[in-house]
Amino acid sequence: MHEPAGASTVSGGSGTAGVPAVTRAAAAAASPAAAGAAAAGRWKAVVWIAASVPVLRLFVLAMSDGLGANPVEFVERSLGTWTLVALCVVLAFTPLRRWAGWNAPARVRRAAGLACFALASAHAASYFVLDQWFDGPAILHDIAKRPYLTAGFLGFVLLVPLALTSNDASIRRLGGRRWRALHRAVYAVAVLGILHYAWHKAGKNDFAAPIAYGSVIAVLLAARVVHRMPLLRR
Repeated sequence: MHEPAGASTVSGGSGTAGVPAVTRAAAAAASPAAAGAAAAGRWKAVVWIAASVPVLRLFVLAMSDGLGANPVEFVERSLGTWTLVALCVVLAFTPLRRWAGWNAPARVRRAAGLACFALASAHAASYFVLDQWFDGPAILHDIAKRPYLTAGFLGFVLLVPLALTSNDASIRRLGGRRWRALHRAVYAVAVLGILHYAWHKAGKNDFAAPIAYGSVIAVLLAARVVHRMPLLRR
């Protein structure tokens, strides 16, 4: 049997004799990539499991009559708070990469963004379904009348195209530069999310939580600005 053109073999080594060197080199190069893909898959699973915990918690509380005197309000507020937590996680990826050197795989970052969108969708659905029972005119009137709902609705609308384009096909279709420009809308989403939360809490003169979340988001956004200022990075 003749050796394939362009391939070479190494004799004498147990388990490698007769194996083309090109094949072994390709396998060696593929091993780190395969390990990276496996690690990314595990991290994606962690992201989705973590995102499901708030929803599962609400189901458990509902089954044990633990949602309080106003279950709808409890569900809305809980999902809204966890959406803000997920948004903070999404915004933390870039500062962690630039300042701590931890570079999460793109698939993990996108999974975190989609998990944030899933929680935001559940939060919005709790209002549309549980609170308003699909009453379109009442919903539109409420959104137009209440500033905190206006901010929340605009933030959710901006999240939709980001979720729809969080895939490789959209990156290829839009091009990397346009895709990144589109996904910078997450900064506006973060500001609108804090306004939504703060205006909602203002009715009860409770600003502690909005200030805490707002401070975290302000630091995460400021980290991006500082990174673009060479004098501050020295």
